Order: sequence, then C-alpha cells, then structure tokens
Amino acid sequence: MKKVLTLGALLFTAGVSFATNGDNLIGVSPASRGMGGIGVGMPVGPTDSIFRNPAWMSYYKGFNLSFGGILFMPTVKAKSNVTPLGPWNPPAEATSQAKFFVVPEVGIVHQINDRLTFGIGAFGVSGMGTDYRNKDPQFSNMHTTFQFMRVIPALAYKVNDAVAIAAGVDLAYGSLDMGAKMCDQSKPPNCWNAGGGQSQTYGIGFQLGLAYNMGDFLFAGITYQSPISMTYKRVFDSNNDGRFEDFKLTQPQELAFGVGIKPMQNLKVGMDVRWINWKNADGYKHFQWKDQWVIAIGGEYRPIPKLALRAGYNYGKSPIRGGAKDSSNFKNNIPNFDSPFSDFNIAYFNLVGFPAITEHHITLGLGYEFTKTFSVDLAYKHAFNKKVRATGANGLVVEGQNAQDAITVGLNWKF
Repeated sequence: MKKVLTLGALLFTAGVSFATNGDNLIGVSPASRGMGGIGVGMPVGPTDSIFRNPAWMSYYKGFNLSFGGILFMPTVKAKSNVTPLGPWNPPAEATSQAKFFVVPEVGIVHQINDRLTFGIGAFGVSGMGTDYRNKDPQFSNMHTTFQFMRVIPALAYKVNDAVAIAAGVDLAYGSLDMGAKMCDQSKPPNCWNAGGGQSQTYGIGFQLGLAYNMGDFLFAGITYQSPISMTYKRVFDSNNDGRFEDFKLTQPQELAFGVGIKPMQNLKVGMDVRWINWKNADGYKHFQWKDQWVIAIGGEYRPIPKLALRAGYNYGKSPIRGGAKDSSNFKNNIPNFDSPFSDFNIAYFNLVGFPAITEHHITLGLGYEFTKTFSVDLAYKHAFNKKVRATGANGLVVEGQNAQDAITVGLNWKF
C-alpha cells in the first residue's frame, strides 16, 4: 500500500496552499467543481462518484476512465506585530511566496454486471500551507505545508432500479511540514528553528454511500466518511530541547446528504449539505477549529447534446475564528508537544501558517463530447478574499487573508 500511495504522492506538489472548505477541496473532478462541488445527492460523473458518493458508480455503464488535475493560484497574505519582546508597530504585512500548485486526480469505474460496479481513484483532497521565509521577522520565517491524498477502491451494489449502496476503503497518505522560528520569554529572548522538516505517514479509513434514483427525475443520496488518524513523526521542537516531537492530526469524519432534480433531459440541478467534524478531530480540535456546515449548489444545462454548461456556489463558514485571544495563559496542550500554547499562539499558527479561512466560492464549468468515447471537462473556481484577525494583550495583533482562483481539466474515456 505504501508504494502505491507514495507513487501517487509524487504528483502532489509541495508547498500547497489550496484549502477551501477548511483544508478540504470543494470537489475533485471538473464536473463537480464546475457545479459548486455537488455529487452526494445526484450523479455528476463517474470519477467524482468514487470520492463523493460511491453508490452513484452504479449509475454508469461499461468502463470509464478519467484523469486530470487542478491548477491552484492562491493569494495569501498576513499581518503581524508579534516579536519576542512584545508588539512592534506598525504591523508588518507580507504575501506568501506560494503561488501555483497542481493537484492530480485519476479514476476508473467499471461495471462488473447489472448489480455490481467497481471503482478506484487517487485524489489529492486536502492541503494548505504558506511560505514567509526571508520576510519580516514578525512572521517567524513561517513555512508550512500539509498534503493529504486518498486512494479509494470502492464497490457499489444496485439493490433495484431505484436504490444503490456502496462502501469504499480510504488508503491515505499525508505529509506535513511546520517550519517556524520559535522564541521563549527570556530577556534577551532565546530563539530556535522549530521545524523538523517534511514528515510523511499513512492511514486508513472507510466510507459508505446510499443513492436513490426515481426514474432519472428525482435523486437523493447520503454518505459517511470515517475519521483517519495520522501521526507525523519528528515534525516540531516546541521547547528547544533539540528533540523533534510527533504531531497527531486526524482527518475528521464527515456526513453529507443531498438532493437533485432533472426536470428536462438537458437540465439538472442539485444541492448537497456536508457536516465536517473538525472540533472532535485530534490536532484540529487542539488548534481550536470549529465544525463546518458546507452548502453546495450547482446545475448543468446542455444547449446541444454534446455541450454541457455548468455553474455553482459553495459556502462553508471558516473553521478558524478571530477575536480577542488570551496571550499569557499557556494552557493548550497539543498532542505530543512538550510545550503548551496560549490561545494567541494558536491563532498565530492558524492565521500565518495554515489560513484555511475561505468561505464563499463561485464556480463555472463546461464539458464537450468530441466522440462517443472521449470527452473533456473544464472548471473554474473563485474563492472570495476572506480576512480573519486575532488580538492579544498589550496590543498584539495577527491577521490572515486568503483568496483563490483554480482551473480544473479532466479527460474522460468510456467504453
């Protein structure tokens, strides 16, 4: 399993900064991403079904192969007046040097018989990070990356013409780097490079799906993804003892449901609602992430049979919150770290190192069938700029901003 996941991870560009719903992508295929990330409540394509709701694999006949990628173009900024000796005003401002990233996806869906359909896909599904090296010292030389991908074999069973059920195994690969300069409270302060470099690990989880299709007119679906526990070895030195500590970071469980309607042969519209349980996932909960309710709405219209025009909207409130933070009480114990963090320390790491704060997304897409066996899908996503600001004692302030553009391309074959 490790060889397969590592091979896939070679395609996963370092230095990522593409968080959208928390650190999760809104969708993996251009068909889904062009419609706001829907795919739980109605079928939007064989590849996305593997990831979003594997029960919809039963909707597709024959053998389907898709591969493609996402080009991310984030604009991430930070503001800080934090120094080891206290606030230094005016606050420094900087733009992260992480500019362009590529995220791959590949999937195969094969109808075994009238009842069974098998699918397997490899997807970069989560990630974030920044690069403030050689910027103002008030950004602590912060350079972070988090990458998470899933290889998912799944099997769908068609109970009858209306109902299908499915299960999949999530074979996960993760990579984490938490590079930063840390300082203690002594005078003069003692500072050290806390990052232990890139740490890689593996995990396993599962997903379940249910799909309902009433006469190819009304659709509904529900899915569950289990948490995936990951421990990143020797990733951070929190207390300058020369020993790099481990960090336990669990990708959270998710529950999603959706509905869709196809009132005409050339028109379909759907809506999904997803619950992402950040506040109970190790690591995320210690960094004070809140749960998200994500709403995705999208549709597709075909003016001619070969051409699909798509549009959508996606919203999820930022799991990272700002406001007044306690900067003097170091009470937050991070899993496997020797030194605790204050609330303001946590806000600083979130907003400078891992600003997964975007909320509103609009999407556009199109697909064209060149032949009966080959088609191309394209999608564009814009995440509107979101700013979160935290304050501490004596005028301490830290702020993160995140806006994104992304282009997705997919090539599809069916036989």
